[in-house]
Amino acid sequence: MKKKFFLSLFLFLLIQCAVFANTIKFAQISDAHFVKNDKYRTEVLEQAVKDINDESDIDFTIFTGDNLDAPHAEYLPDFIKIANRLNKPYYIVIGNHDVFRNNGLSKEQYLEIVRDNNTLYRYKKPNYVFKKNGFVFIVVDGAKEIIPGSNGYYKKETLDWLEKQLQKYDDKPVVIFQHFPLVADKEIKSHSVFQKEEYINLLDSHDNVISVIGGHLHINSEIMRNGVYHITTPTLLHNPPIYKIITITTTKGFSPMIYTELKEVNMPKQ
Repeated sequence: MKKKFFLSLFLFLLIQCAVFANTIKFAQISDAHFVKNDKYRTEVLEQAVKDINDESDIDFTIFTGDNLDAPHAEYLPDFIKIANRLNKPYYIVIGNHDVFRNNGLSKEQYLEIVRDNNTLYRYKKPNYVFKKNGFVFIVVDGAKEIIPGSNGYYKKETLDWLEKQLQKYDDKPVVIFQHFPLVADKEIKSHSVFQKEEYINLLDSHDNVISVIGGHLHINSEIMRNGVYHITTPTLLHNPPIYKIITITTTKGFSPMIYTELKEVNMPKQ
């Protein structure tokens, strides 16, 4: 009788955990550095898209900046046409290689070209929010378009906007996507974030952020800091080419579980 009782209790608790669990699985492509008419870079991006389409249960793909190798407007339509082959939605972060206003590719123009080549893409600003499977995803822009460079800069108005979003969704698990990492295994001064302490203090004042995910440094780094999992993913043009699959599960009463896997792109045999 006792065995049946404990078995029933165990099954009940298991069902309750399943009821209160949210899971999301997505692909991250970072630093594709795409160049129009570059055979190798085109092939790598095309094959990465094919491989992601073959993955099971992918909810979306995020491109975390430096999608282009240089801020040339003629590169972007070809990049978007390849991204459009993904069979699930995709989202875009702007990196330091992507924009330069004096070169004719401001952030506004960049996103306008994206929307012109993908009518389903509706975001007009580089900072935006989307929601899936009980999670809130916040894209935070730190690229400079007037005096470009490899250092990230999260402006005060950007951090004020982020603060409002974190307050608005204080009862939801939040994942932040950005190009420039705040915390990584390797500190590169030329690629660091300007006055990042203000941003880190903002994260420390909220307990709903579970992960900050970026690229930029071309390294693989994963660090837990104050309950926030900071993920930095290498360039797609790594040797061999790679992207990352990330699965996040939250269960009421338990810490979030985050699983990451670097995936080698299945490049055709030469």
